[in-house]
Amino acid sequence: MVKVVYWSGTGNTESMANMLAEGIKGAGNDAALFNVSDIDKDTLLEDTVFALGCPSMGNEELEEGEMEPFVESLESELSGKKVALFGSYGWGSGEWMQTWSERMTNAGAEVIGTVISNEAPTAAEEKELKELADKLVKAL
Repeated sequence: MVKVVYWSGTGNTESMANMLAEGIKGAGNDAALFNVSDIDKDTLLEDTVFALGCPSMGNEELEEGEMEPFVESLESELSGKKVALFGSYGWGSGEWMQTWSERMTNAGAEVIGTVISNEAPTAAEEKELKELADKLVKAL
């Protein structure tokens, strides 16, 4: 099973989480979707492969009330983990995803892929999420 943990403000990142979960199921594995407020770090870190999703907020940063503290709590324990990152944005260039990916790599995780969507995910981004789902399942 692959856990998909996300925070969504407008529903775009939640849509991406659902698409990723469907892709995981289509690739022959089970997926468990969690809003970040509904899972603790120890439960997530039981697994070596998982996905995290968050939209860009403010000045191209992670949502600071729930997702940022959750990601901070994971950082010291990411060595050897394989992580996929995804999220949406409404302005800027998507720089937050590059920063987030580098942050996870610096914490010892292997980032197996990222997908970003400007606003609601398009058919092309749905395809990218399916490809990311395949990578997650293969990484198990």
